[in-house]
Amino acid sequence: MRSRLLAPAIALLLCPAFAQSLRQEAENGGILVGTAVNPIYLSEPAYAATLAREYNMLEPEDAMKWYTVQPDEKTINFTPADQLVEFAAAHGMKVRGHTLLWGGHDPKWLSSRTPKQLSQILRKHIKLEVGRYRGRVFAWDVVNEAFDENGKLKDSVWYNRPGIGMADRGTAYIEQAFRWAHATDPQALLFYNEADAEAMNRKSDAVYAMVKAFKERGVPIDGVGLQMHIFDLNPDVNGIATNMQRLTALGLQVHITELDVALPVDENGHPLHPEDFALQAEIYREIATVCLQHSGCTALQTWGFTDKYSWIGWFTHKTKGAAVPFDRQYKPKPAYDALMQALRAPRN
Repeated sequence: MRSRLLAPAIALLLCPAFAQSLRQEAENGGILVGTAVNPIYLSEPAYAATLAREYNMLEPEDAMKWYTVQPDEKTINFTPADQLVEFAAAHGMKVRGHTLLWGGHDPKWLSSRTPKQLSQILRKHIKLEVGRYRGRVFAWDVVNEAFDENGKLKDSVWYNRPGIGMADRGTAYIEQAFRWAHATDPQALLFYNEADAEAMNRKSDAVYAMVKAFKERGVPIDGVGLQMHIFDLNPDVNGIATNMQRLTALGLQVHITELDVALPVDENGHPLHPEDFALQAEIYREIATVCLQHSGCTALQTWGFTDKYSWIGWFTHKTKGAAVPFDRQYKPKPAYDALMQALRAPRN
């Protein structure tokens, strides 16, 4: 373990000094600034150095998802997740766990089970993963992306195909996952995480209704994660602020969990319109400012930090990219400067 952790520390010494960092500004303002991380890149000095210098929180991209942790019934693989937890501990960073239950990309071996079996499997999985990182993972995305664009629950192996025996009870399966996670680590903060629900729409209304009911009934939920993948350079910032206000008014925390702002790019990943960098920077500044204006918004996280390894190109078939604060050479972009400016502004 020692040799694995020394490499990032040495990388910090080799990296050019920055007068200030996102991490320092965030810590001055009492907020967490984080990023999604893939452990296979930690051996790259610039990647490890930038991560440790700029962020006080990390979240695994895939290392804690079910298809990594238990790809088949007999295999348990915590090695990638352990690497990230160890890196975070070595560099004084917090870890967000992602994710315990997600209806997308589940291993095929789960599809041939009965509701009773699935309930037992899910409970065992939550107990295993949350228990392993008890005291080391401070917050979990317990359930991820359960609603469709119309605010209806998505079909999934956990809900109704065949589900864990609660398919006729709406969000009861989500509630059950939260209760199992809380029982395993009562100190961990528990979040529901959703995509395309940052502003006011049918999906965000459904999420709000669910978490409001959870709070009223004493379900152990601490917050909502708003993913914030932005593809059109025209986000509804006022709608985001309104939604954030109603969620925090319930006594919930909000984490911006997967922020990126994609630009149209050519086949080599270069922006088609250089002026888009300024638009991108303004969006980053506006989103960060909205978060900082709400005391209940306690974490701001991007989905990756260097364009070199961003998921956007893969997702859009290389039509969009350049979505995160650092370019492929780990040089800060205007979006980075915009985040710095927002973090330096006085907080409510």
